[in-house]
Amino acid sequence: MANLAISGILEKMTGKDKDYRYMATSDLINELSKEGFKADSDLESKISNTVLQQLDDSSGDVSGLAVKCLAPLVKKVSEARVLEMMTKLCEKLLHGKDQHRDITSIAMKTIISEITSTTVAERVLVSISPELVKGITAVGMKAEIKCESLDILCEILHRFGNLMTTDHESLLNALLSQLNFNQASVRKKTISCIASLASSLSDDLLAKATIEVVKLLNNKGPKPEITRTNIQMIGALSRSVGYRFGPLLADTVPVLINYCTSASENDEELREYSLQALESFLLRCPRDISSYCDEILHLTLEFLSYDPNFTDNMEEDTDDEENNEEEDDESADEYTDDEDISWKVRRAAAKCLAAIIVSRPEMLTKLYGEACPKLIDRFKEREENVKMDVFNTFIELLRQTGNVTKGQIDINELSPRWLLNQEVPKIVKSINRQLREKSIKTKIGAFSVLKELVVVLPDCLADHIGSLVSGIEKALNDKSSTSNLKIEALIFTRLVMASHSPSVFHPYIEVLSSPILYAVSERYYKVTAEALRVCGELVRVVRPNIQACNFDFKPYVHPIYNAILKRLANQDQDQEVKECAISCMGLVISTFGDNLQRELPTCLPVLVDRMGNEITRLTAVKAFSVIASSPLKIDLSCVLDHVIAELTTFLRKANRALRQATLGTLNSLVAAYGDRIGSSAYETITVELSNLISDSDLHMTALALVLCYTLMSDKRSSPNVGLTVRYKVLPQALTLIRSSLLQGQALSALQNFFAALVHSANTSFDDLLDSLLSSAKPSPQSGGLAKQALYSVAQCVAVLCLAAGDQKCASTVEMLTSILKDDSTTNSAKQHLSLLCLGEIGRRKDLSSHPHIENIVIESFQSPFEEIKSAASYALGNIAVGNLSKYLPFILDQIDNQQKKQYLLLHSLKEVIARQSVGKAGQAEFQATSVEKILKLLFNHCESEEEGVRNVVAECLGKIALIEPAKLVPALKVRTTSPAAFTRATVAIAIKYSMVERPEKLDEIIFPEISSFLMLIKDHDRHVRRAAVLALSTAAHNKPNLIKGLLPELLPLLYDQTVVKQELIRTVDLGPFKHIVDDGLELRKAAFECVDTLLDTCLDQVNPSSFIVPFLRSGLDDHYDVKMPCHLILSKLADKCSAAVLAVLDSLVDPLQKTVNHKPKQDAVKQEVDRNEDMIRSAFRAIASLNRISGGDCSLKFKSLMNEIMRSPVLAEKFNSISNE
Repeated sequence: MANLAISGILEKMTGKDKDYRYMATSDLINELSKEGFKADSDLESKISNTVLQQLDDSSGDVSGLAVKCLAPLVKKVSEARVLEMMTKLCEKLLHGKDQHRDITSIAMKTIISEITSTTVAERVLVSISPELVKGITAVGMKAEIKCESLDILCEILHRFGNLMTTDHESLLNALLSQLNFNQASVRKKTISCIASLASSLSDDLLAKATIEVVKLLNNKGPKPEITRTNIQMIGALSRSVGYRFGPLLADTVPVLINYCTSASENDEELREYSLQALESFLLRCPRDISSYCDEILHLTLEFLSYDPNFTDNMEEDTDDEENNEEEDDESADEYTDDEDISWKVRRAAAKCLAAIIVSRPEMLTKLYGEACPKLIDRFKEREENVKMDVFNTFIELLRQTGNVTKGQIDINELSPRWLLNQEVPKIVKSINRQLREKSIKTKIGAFSVLKELVVVLPDCLADHIGSLVSGIEKALNDKSSTSNLKIEALIFTRLVMASHSPSVFHPYIEVLSSPILYAVSERYYKVTAEALRVCGELVRVVRPNIQACNFDFKPYVHPIYNAILKRLANQDQDQEVKECAISCMGLVISTFGDNLQRELPTCLPVLVDRMGNEITRLTAVKAFSVIASSPLKIDLSCVLDHVIAELTTFLRKANRALRQATLGTLNSLVAAYGDRIGSSAYETITVELSNLISDSDLHMTALALVLCYTLMSDKRSSPNVGLTVRYKVLPQALTLIRSSLLQGQALSALQNFFAALVHSANTSFDDLLDSLLSSAKPSPQSGGLAKQALYSVAQCVAVLCLAAGDQKCASTVEMLTSILKDDSTTNSAKQHLSLLCLGEIGRRKDLSSHPHIENIVIESFQSPFEEIKSAASYALGNIAVGNLSKYLPFILDQIDNQQKKQYLLLHSLKEVIARQSVGKAGQAEFQATSVEKILKLLFNHCESEEEGVRNVVAECLGKIALIEPAKLVPALKVRTTSPAAFTRATVAIAIKYSMVERPEKLDEIIFPEISSFLMLIKDHDRHVRRAAVLALSTAAHNKPNLIKGLLPELLPLLYDQTVVKQELIRTVDLGPFKHIVDDGLELRKAAFECVDTLLDTCLDQVNPSSFIVPFLRSGLDDHYDVKMPCHLILSKLADKCSAAVLAVLDSLVDPLQKTVNHKPKQDAVKQEVDRNEDMIRSAFRAIASLNRISGGDCSLKFKSLMNEIMRSPVLAEKFNSISNE
């Protein structure tokens, strides 16, 4: 039946009326697109012939539709038919009429793009390629035919290049011969065709192609346009094959540099193409080009100002700001010459310089010396497009500085930040000149530079605000300003106000405030929203603190308030504007409320109204939090009850962000206005709170407990509130305390909650203590509590006792010690908890009034249970913290005399020292007692055979170093040369423990000495080397500035630790089977983890190209424990140094492929199966990062790995779930 319908359609397609033909062709497309369409060979033949005939239709509409028919047709007919159609079309292309050539070419491209099966592709290629090559190379063939043939061949190579490997050489020879054809269009198409072919060429043929082109370039004979084509060819090859071009740079770079410098004056394009090719090399072959970087840098700097037809003789440095105002726009724009294309060279040079900046973080310091002044000088560029590129290049320099020096405060005179700071006056002077130009685009570019500058160096413009104000004002006020310019100016103003001290702006508030407030009433919503954000900063600047303000802010209060109220009250506007207006009004009321008494009854109800609207309620809740926290104690009486009622209902909402904001706002309101809130409201809030307390969301729990504590500690709250808390919240809190996840803010909030409960009239201390202690009892269902939960219970007990007063505290300590004295082994869980509680109480309160408590605790060292021993050493150490002068000598005496208990006693000592190194108050007390004695004792135990003892000693030494750096650093340094390996390792680990995140006086003492500790990485003992690697890793994480200068020497040694050392692998004979032990595994793992840290903090020192191959490459093939950090490193490198990764992508594919396809043995236990799963997921994360790099498709190996993953349903599912994380 369907076939009959199609026959009817085909008949109409050959009718005389073009509308009939058009409609019939359209019907055919619909039929072909149906799922169940099938045709026998006769019908196939008829359809394909008719469609091909339609291509020559006199009506363009019909022939255009016929081309669209081909896409569904190719999928529905046999291979032979597709081949026949292609052969006919190819014949027509080469020998048919000129007017049909275009449509034939489009038809062929359509068919090629729709072929999916490899067998069809191969058959088509065999018959078509030779014909196309004839069309390209035959003598006397028209240029137009050559162009179309090249176009189609390019399409074929792009899709199926790797199916034609046997023809690659002949194709390459045919195409290379066209590079010196005299018609430019043919040469251009040939370049794209060779580039498409190059991505599937073997390395030998790629080298052959490049050498051919270089040979042509070395012949000085050919015409300049042929030379230009050959240079473009090299650039195109590099862009097409990426890092594979690396080995050929030695042949090409010198030739290009030579052409750049020796080209005739009017051959600008030659220079442009050479610079473009060099830019491509820099981005795609970072490892191989490193030796040419300096030369290329000088070249780009020379051509950045290349302008042979224009001499810039304006006296740069003598211009005064004032004189310039009059002659507003400078004469640089007056020279124009349509013939002059030297700007192309300058643009290419700027982009090439940007490529150096992006791909060579290690050259930053050099770039500041050589490129930065030149770039600032070129802000005066007269060609606008080039000026934008100069701006963009400078922004890349600023960004790279930010990336490389993240989180560092650099005082060092060679650090990039310091060097940038020196250039700020010049930058501002040059940018100010740009802000006076007429061109809008220029001004936008100038503000982009300033924005980036403020982000990288937040406080750098303090001395220059005055000179920038006129530029900002002009950008906002000028009639010709566009919205984009206003937005850029406003964003910059906001950033600069947020990052500088308010007093810097006070002289200019008058000038700045009116254009900013005017911008608030702009029609375009993005300008308005940005202006409102600036207003928020303006409010803070005008009145930075409420108590003492030496700036008269009053004249600005009402103008700011009125401008914002107008926006706040207006309902029909963009959501972004609504939200900004609400936040801004919150700030205005909290900062200027004392001067807006009369206006509050107008604007507060508007804010309450916004709380009722689902779209704006979150912003309004946050605004009320700001108002409630204001030291001005704003009068909220007109809306308070309504606000509290509304907020209480929000605690039930599903939106997590809304619940969080609501808890914070309620807390501020209760703290500030508790006396005006009814107790019934308190009770309702408390009931709602009890539902939010659970370990599934600890952040929310912490906020809920803080609010609960605020409600209870409010002296005016009624007894009913205490009852509600007791019956609703306390059971939840006692469930929460059993959670092993409890920590941080939630735990400290829970402690405050229990302390507040003691003071609440309705809850007795004894009941609370009982319920706390019984919450720690092992339950029959879940067994005992986790260790972390026991510590939580103990801390809450200690806080409870201290809050209840001395008498209750003493009786609790008596009760706990009686549990310890009761020697039966049945109550081990009770004893465990009692010890922890004693430790926590002892740390907070001196327990020396309880005689012999130390002896009772030390008795538990004899317990058969490990956890009780460790709890006893914890308790003893913490009790000593409460009274150092009494208990510290006791611990030291015991360490000397009790050999068997040494490990536990050292742990007690560690508790004492660790607590002391953090609390500043205790340090004086500690120095009075014998540091000398402790040191002597610790150094005696450095060589202990037990690793546990050595680790504790190292931690003690590291923490004492924070208290007494002047004594300890020399003492530790002497021991780096000790003959005992264990001592050297202990010293290195001690340094690791002394590297804490906060600044310490230790830092300047250890700075000159740190190399003697880190150089232990060269030690012959593997334990010492690992200790040095761990110390380096911690230093890199917490104090990168201490080690930056040593990295050039340390990195090669660190990389060496990542290599598998055969001498560290031994075979242990276990009788029936042999077991291989790799002693170097831990060291390799530590070394890779150290590199991972260095990539975060010292990226400018790490040269990724030399690390990836061979070190990371071998790590990806190593043991499970080593592969995991290597995958992380690879992901980081893919994000931060994609060029270096691309350069060796092929060699990284094999180990990743092996990992992804690894199957555990048949008899593997569950743990092994899980580990293998984790490893595959980890590899997928790295592959997903690689897949995001642009240019990764140059690697055929990586492409085929991605195809393999996507073809396997199991792997594809895992990969997609990880990509979407």
